[in-house]
Amino acid sequence: MKNDFKGLKAFYINCTLKKSPELSHTQGLMEVSMDIMKKEGVTVELIRFVDHDVASGVYPDMTEKGWDKDEWPELSKKVLDADILVIGTPIWLGEKSSETKKLIERLYSLSSETNSKGQYIYYGRVGGCIITGNEDGVKHCARDILYALQHVGYSIPPQADTGWIGEVGPGPSYLDKESGAKDNDFTNRNTTFMTYNLLHLAKMMKENDGYPAYGNSKKDWDNGSRWGFENPEYR
Repeated sequence: MKNDFKGLKAFYINCTLKKSPELSHTQGLMEVSMDIMKKEGVTVELIRFVDHDVASGVYPDMTEKGWDKDEWPELSKKVLDADILVIGTPIWLGEKSSETKKLIERLYSLSSETNSKGQYIYYGRVGGCIITGNEDGVKHCARDILYALQHVGYSIPPQADTGWIGEVGPGPSYLDKESGAKDNDFTNRNTTFMTYNLLHLAKMMKENDGYPAYGNSKKDWDNGSRWGFENPEYR
């Protein structure tokens, strides 16, 4: 049965090290997923993190910590307005890019804030990742990114990552015709599965107003609720 995904919003953040308009192979694969969402009626936005003057740090606004400028407060509004966040990164030395690490640190800066239910702010939102490179590390990078997203409160559906990796060493990248990447069935299948799994979970979350607050509300915990928890010291 075909689902109706209209009304969902997805925010794609490309953590390439290349400023616009330089060609980004990571963006090439991200656009495959984005095209699927657009065809399903989802509102989609893409930015390159490196195009923005985002300060380093783990506070919501680093101008309060001595930085002259920080675009994160404005970008974070887009993050919080989206039902789905997809992080894209190239692989360098087997790792996600430095821009990806900075993004994760800035996402973490909001992780102590809460929603109207008293849950942490990212509850009810869905996350995934897209990775490209010419060296080993797709699963390693995905593991780190998806762990970070779920740790701050995002929900991760099954198979929430996809990637393309070329022959190890110098050679054609994703958008280079000679790579044959666009015809790689494994990558195309995984990108499609990831995209629809993100959509299915985001739709379920939206229709059910996220998670029930029973047992996971910081506000209620601070007010004395303990639900089924019993301190072992008092048994």
